[in-house]
Amino acid sequence: MAENKDYMTRELENGSVSINEEVISTIVVAAVKDVEGVVSLRSDKKGLRVTLGEDSVELEYGLVVLYGHSVVEIAKNVQNAVVNAVESMTGFRVSHVDVNVTGIAMGKL
Repeated sequence: MAENKDYMTRELENGSVSINEEVISTIVVAAVKDVEGVVSLRSDKKGLRVTLGEDSVELEYGLVVLYGHSVVEIAKNVQNAVVNAVESMTGFRVSHVDVNVTGIAMGKL
């Protein structure tokens, strides 16, 4: 399990770069918004958990999905989108992603 801390640091040739867990949270929220069938992402402390390790990130978050879409497909798409976004923007590996579907939103009746 990753060590719990507020930021990750990567040493570079001319210094270091530190990335705060809030930055990771923002990247997650932006990536999830682009996935079809997602209504909302719980972004409060209870609904979005970011655990930073030395060189990897673990994520857990809750989603509300739109009725009529495959919950499993949406969860897979969200996992892929989040991993790609976090890894490409931070250079850190995402080691684990848990998606908790916490609700279904109904469209117009």
